[in-house]
Amino acid sequence: MSGEEGPTQQQQPEQEKKPDEPPSAASDAPQQESAAAAEPPAAVAEPPAAAPAAEEKPLSFRALVLTGHGGYDKVKLQVKTMAKPKLKAGEVLVRVKACGLNFAELLARQGLYELLPSPPVTMGMEGSGVIEAVGEDVNDRKVGDRVIALARSGMWQEVAVVSADRTFLMPEEMSFEEGAALTINYMTAYMMLFEMANLRPGKSVLIHMAAGGVGIAATQLCQTVQDVTVFGTASASKHETITQGGVTHPIDYRTKDYVEEIRKISPKGVDIVLDPLGGSDTQKGYSLLKPLGMIIVFGAANCVTGQRKNLLAMAKTWYNQLSLNTMKLMQSNKAVSGFHLGYITDEQLFGRTMSTLLELYKQGKIKPRIDSSYHFEEVSLIGFAV
Repeated sequence: MSGEEGPTQQQQPEQEKKPDEPPSAASDAPQQESAAAAEPPAAVAEPPAAAPAAEEKPLSFRALVLTGHGGYDKVKLQVKTMAKPKLKAGEVLVRVKACGLNFAELLARQGLYELLPSPPVTMGMEGSGVIEAVGEDVNDRKVGDRVIALARSGMWQEVAVVSADRTFLMPEEMSFEEGAALTINYMTAYMMLFEMANLRPGKSVLIHMAAGGVGIAATQLCQTVQDVTVFGTASASKHETITQGGVTHPIDYRTKDYVEEIRKISPKGVDIVLDPLGGSDTQKGYSLLKPLGMIIVFGAANCVTGQRKNLLAMAKTWYNQLSLNTMKLMQSNKAVSGFHLGYITDEQLFGRTMSTLLELYKQGKIKPRIDSSYHFEEVSLIGFAV
């Protein structure tokens, strides 16, 4: 889906007030005595007067800040100034070169993403850049490393402090833009397909929003398994793109009933449905499952219909949600699962998944598709749309 509203006016950078400057450190050495004072014994050397401690230069950087929930105008470019951060054990300081935009940020802007702190807050869950400093107990990262970084928020700025465990070394051939577009989309798609649905050769998968970030990632990952049939919903203008990416049967959800179209090709339905839509589409997806099939719900895009929160769309999605009981599940031999990357805290799972994805990238089997790139100054002018 794409927003119909026009871009907002560009926001001028807002210079935040600098913190109070710390007082100069006073020398602990005694002041030099006058000529009349008695000289110290020859055997005792007088310590030289210590030079005043050099004041650390404040760190200034640009950041895209969500100042309140609402439309594009709530995302403003600001210049922040702070003392150079003192890294805790296990942390690294990253000079951000590129950062990613995910559907969760669109939800967050409208106040529909519960894991984002309240505004004002710098958004951004993923980015890529170069390590500028490392804290104690960081042994596998060093200054100058090119890394992908993952955080709850705070990546939409020029410098970011992140846990070293949430950084991943980039292949030399990977661009910063690709690194910033890899983490959230591909980890989400990989964990759903392989950790939850156990995708195997010969299976069939329905991917909604196949031209979106997770949709493209899931399609590419399906191509790593033999004889997987992919049904993908997208507007007609994107069919050529998703077909080239590996979608077997593209379906224009705007002009056709995708349930009927899938039944024409595969009367028994599909094995796996990836559902980022919610509401009535979850019910349709469940009805399309073959026996022993699985639907994985990982979003509620039907709630987002414009720049701002739409209470009617939210109510409609909630009213039409799938409702089941365990007896019905038993009788249908189907599985319903939910997935939310933000609630996964298993660091070993993160590391194992990223290791696999980076290896697939180096083998040329997956490659993030960059739709467009903008400088920070352009974001508040253009806005970001669904």
